[in-house]
Amino acid sequence: MPRDASELAGRLAREAEAVCRHYLSNGKRAGRYWVVGDVHNAPGRSLFVRLKESPKGPAGKWTDAATGEHGDLLDIIRESLALRGFHEAAEEARRFLNLPRSEQQLPLKPVRSIVPIGSRQAARRLFAISSPIEGTVAEAYLQRRGIGRIHHGGSLRFHPCCYYRPDDHLPTETWPAMIACVTDLDGRITGVHRTWLDPDGFDRVRLGKAPIDTPRRAMGDLLGNAVRFSVVDDVLAAGEGIETMLSLRYVLPTMPMAAALSANHLSGMMLPSGLRRLYIARDADAAGDAVQAILSQRAADAGIEAIALSPRLGDFNEDLDVFGLDTLRAALRFQLVPEDVVRFLHSSTVAAE
Repeated sequence: MPRDASELAGRLAREAEAVCRHYLSNGKRAGRYWVVGDVHNAPGRSLFVRLKESPKGPAGKWTDAATGEHGDLLDIIRESLALRGFHEAAEEARRFLNLPRSEQQLPLKPVRSIVPIGSRQAARRLFAISSPIEGTVAEAYLQRRGIGRIHHGGSLRFHPCCYYRPDDHLPTETWPAMIACVTDLDGRITGVHRTWLDPDGFDRVRLGKAPIDTPRRAMGDLLGNAVRFSVVDDVLAAGEGIETMLSLRYVLPTMPMAAALSANHLSGMMLPSGLRRLYIARDADAAGDAVQAILSQRAADAGIEAIALSPRLGDFNEDLDVFGLDTLRAALRFQLVPEDVVRFLHSSTVAAE
């Protein structure tokens, strides 16, 4: 096991290309170098990572020609993931190399945080280094909540070891997580939502979420934005939770939808130009009543028809899980405008067959 930072950096250097492919995935190999935009994995050709030892220097060293910054692969890991310090970078490196976690904290060195923790830049990076959900714990989590077909349109990804910090005084943990990108009306990522998951099973108490105090957290710029499933045309369904809207997408896979992540954010969600009809997928509680009133008035002021979709139980995921797909489809048939029944519900029935 490496005893110090230089030994750990040496281990990474022997796997330099694999490190670059994982943490600098927007770059590419060019001869004996990996070329990318910067340490934050931006596209471009400013930063060069030496992949093999040569007379010019050891493997794993990098230089950013645009800024003059330089360092080793531990720095790449720290900055690409916006980690808080050297110790977290070392632990992430150990995970990547499949080494045991250190029993004591490695020597700290001063670091300069380039990207603020919780910023939209950090959110974009987390989403970029995450993987498709197919075949992962995230897919199993949604399926066990009754969502047999997950029509997420690329808005969901999976990270097997997503950092979770209970608070500023406790050590960082890692759990698998479903990562959802939050975007503005132009499709730019402004934040992410993380749902940490239990890799060991599914129970009816936590519904498959990790056994931690706050298994759901968002970061970035959320107000006015949302997790979007499909590009909006003239009709949109909007609600609070990701699972709620994916449940409706299971029934109406071609209807554009958005999850605002909370009642307050749903009330303040930006409405796209050209929208003609807004379905408000409300939760059955006092907050849902308030959201419906506020968002309906905002829609009316913008000349948009607003129609409430109401579940029988607490929300539409609960309806789907308890009553099943056919019952939810039948309930929605009576709540949608007739032309939307033909346009969206009929197409979903054909797709299911």
